[in-house]
Amino acid sequence: MAESLLIGTKLKLVFQTGLDDDGKPILRTKTFSNVRKGATADQLFLAATALSVLCNDPLNTLERTDSSQIIG
Repeated sequence: MAESLLIGTKLKLVFQTGLDDDGKPILRTKTFSNVRKGATADQLFLAATALSVLCNDPLNTLERTDSSQIIG
């Protein structure tokens, strides 16, 4: 039977830097690699909130990306 082995986690912060000519938001991202694999959603939210305070633009969304290796 195959198994899934978590090999990495990334945290992506998406900031809104302004609006384009059509009124749609302009988004910029900042990705942090080597995030602790066992971090909870609350811990990541608190870390992202603390980091966003240091930035000029408001935080739009926060994404967690887990990478897994499938072994058989």
